[in-house]
Formats: sequence, structure tokens, C-alpha cells
Amino acid sequence: MRYKNQNIAVLGAGLSGSAAALLLRSEGAQVTVLDSAEKKNLLKSTIDNLRAQNVRVICGAATDEDSSTYHMAVLSPGIDPACRLVRNFSSRGIDIIGELELGWRFCEKIPVIAVTGTNGKTTTTELLVQTLNACGQRTIACGNIGKPLSEVVREKQSFDVLTVEVSSFQLETIRTFHPSVSLWLNFAPDHLDRYRSVAEYRAAKLRIFENQTNADVAVVNAIEKIPDIRSRTITFSAYANGGDFRVSEGAILYHDESVLRLADTKLRGLHNIENLMATLAVGMARGLSFGQMVPPLSAYEPRSHRCEFVREVNGVAYVNDSKATNLDAVEKALRAQTKPVILIAGGKDKGFSFDPLRSLVKEKVKSTILIGEIAESIKRSWADAVESEIASSLADAVERAHSSAKPGEMVLFSPGTSSFDMFKSYADRGDQFRALVRALPET
Repeated sequence: MRYKNQNIAVLGAGLSGSAAALLLRSEGAQVTVLDSAEKKNLLKSTIDNLRAQNVRVICGAATDEDSSTYHMAVLSPGIDPACRLVRNFSSRGIDIIGELELGWRFCEKIPVIAVTGTNGKTTTTELLVQTLNACGQRTIACGNIGKPLSEVVREKQSFDVLTVEVSSFQLETIRTFHPSVSLWLNFAPDHLDRYRSVAEYRAAKLRIFENQTNADVAVVNAIEKIPDIRSRTITFSAYANGGDFRVSEGAILYHDESVLRLADTKLRGLHNIENLMATLAVGMARGLSFGQMVPPLSAYEPRSHRCEFVREVNGVAYVNDSKATNLDAVEKALRAQTKPVILIAGGKDKGFSFDPLRSLVKEKVKSTILIGEIAESIKRSWADAVESEIASSLADAVERAHSSAKPGEMVLFSPGTSSFDMFKSYADRGDQFRALVRALPET
């Protein structure tokens, strides 16, 4: 019990913070959870569960003034290191690590596959979990998907490997986190409401390679310019021919060997081909044969909210791409379309411009319907590319699209930014879009 009787603060009472607090309590630490949100805005069940385990909970403005002495602090990934709560600790020289780093310290001898990228992390993590388990390597999806790593290690279940989706927020605060296989899917500007620059965001994600050695493997998108890293690399790309894995004539090739026919899978689009390639590469690094991996990869069905066909109404297809929370995801969704698109986009202003999509929107999109706090900004960005109108709500946007779309066209809901100005999450946003579309009348 390395933290027995230590006084430790956990910053943030969300899923990751609660998991860290309960892990530390199981190790005999005296734990205080601090969250600057008012108590009424936190889940009562979360607070009650923490207090039932003798965890002290402080909420609201009092957290910024807390002057207790702590041996260390654990930061939840959703808490901005620049906020007053965190500065109250860093200004006093209290050692701060992240929840991912804390969980890693209890992994002992279980190897970790770490998956990062601006887009495709969740799909690829799920592909890996389905494939590895089907091939006899017991694993679980955790980290930025499913259970936090701290919860998984506290439960002490038996796994052969852990498949951990990791975000830039989680990688910011690592020290010794050391995946035996790291996976870099792609990179595009995002989270500029948290980072001062694209370079700072990229630097946070690149930390995934920081502690790897030449005994480890890095699976890397071939078109990405990754700095020199110590691990052995396997490369892939659906957009260029320079990788170990490439696509040709409807199949994924490893060097010149056909290993997976795309028609046998349920995934579509070049971005999903890259997710399949990355999974094959990681499985190969784990000692699996292509023959073993093909059946589970072929059986995988994609999650909701990522280019999900909802319904056809009067000859118009409606597609839910609520998972598109950045420009790169919108670009991939638009490039996959062959029909004229009525695009519903917008949401929270995350600090980046929609200018880079102007030429593609001009090529693919018939008209746009914009929502959320960034709607006016997008309209200005695309003023010379497409006709745009601003809707007062998602329901208003769907109704406008329904009124204007013609048979043979597509209504694509691909917001290009996060949902928190109007919805609980991208899933809530997508669920509401789906419900609105299903309620549309046939004429």
C-alpha cells in the first residue's frame, strides 16, 4: 500500500476523479475530492458513494481557497490545469499527476495498448477489444472510453493486456506511463479552447511515445510527421502508398499481401479503412495472424453517431454524424458522400476557424443550416462557398432541412465541434437528431 496514510487531493468529482479517489482509499490514503462546481450541479449518487467510502468532498467556491496540506494531488482530465482550483495546488508546490498516471502505477506487469488520435480512437479501441478477445487475448476498453484506468486496476480482474484510449488531456500529466504498443491514428487541430496553439495540443498527444523503448512498438499513420521515437514502428495509410499497410483494389494489403477484403466488413470510408489497418497492425504486434483477426474484424458493427444512416424520408437520406466534434471528422464525412449534401453544423465555439473546409464545402454541399454559438462565425467563413442559414435549435434545423431537401439528396448532421453549448454530450445530441428525423412525416 504505497499511499497508506498519505493525505491526497483529487481534483474533479467526475468519473475519472471518483475512480482515482476510490483507488487511493483502497490503498489506505486519506482522500479529499475537490470540485469547483456547486454541490447541486454534481451527481448526488457520486457524492454519497464517495462519502460512504470515507472520502471527504468539497464543492463550489471553497475549493479555490482550500489550504490543507497534501502529499500530492491527482488531476481529472476534464479539469483545465489553468483553472483556479489547480493553480491553488500548483502555486503551493504540491506534486500533481493525472488519473491515467495513477492507474498506470498499479498496472504492475499487465501490458498496455494506448490508442490516441484526433479522430477514430473509439472505433479503433472497440475493434481492438473485439479482435483481441476473439483471438484469446483477454482485454477491456478503458481510459477515455468505458471505465477509467484507475477503476479497472482497483477491480483486480485478470487481463492479458489493457486497451486504453488516451486523450491529450490525459497525456498532459503522465510521468511513467509506458505502453508496450502505442497507436497514433491521425492528427488535426482541436481543443483550441484549452490549448494556446495547435503545436501545444500536438505536443501533449506526442507524449504517448515518451517512455517507450526499442523493445516496444509504435503503430503510426504513414502520412504523419512524427519526431524520432525509440520504439519499432509499423505504418499504415489509406491515403498514400508508403505504409506497411495500404489499400488497393478493395482490399487492405500488408506490403503486397492481401489480408482483408473491405467488402467483408461493415465499415465504410477511408477513415474506417485506416482504423481497420491500425487494428491489424496492433494485432500483428501482439503476435496474432491475419487469419485469426479477419473474422472478428468482419463481424464488428460501428457505434451510433458516426456517419450513422438514420432514415430515408421522401427520397432524402438522413445521416447522424454527431461524433464529428472537429473539422477533420467533418472533412472525412463529406469526402465519403456522393449525393448533394444539406449540411447541419455548429455548436460550441472551441476557438478554431471553419475556413479550412471552405473549398470542400463548396464542392460537396448544396446548403448549410447552422446551429449553436459558433453559427455566425461559420456563416462568415463559408459566405463565398455556400448558401447558409441559421436555425434557432436542432429541431428548427431538421425542419428547415426537411423543407428544402429534394429526392436524391442527403441531410448530413456533422457539427464539427462539441455539443456542450446545447446538449449533454455528442451522444445526447445525436440521439435528439435521430428522434427528430424519425418523427418526420412522409408525404
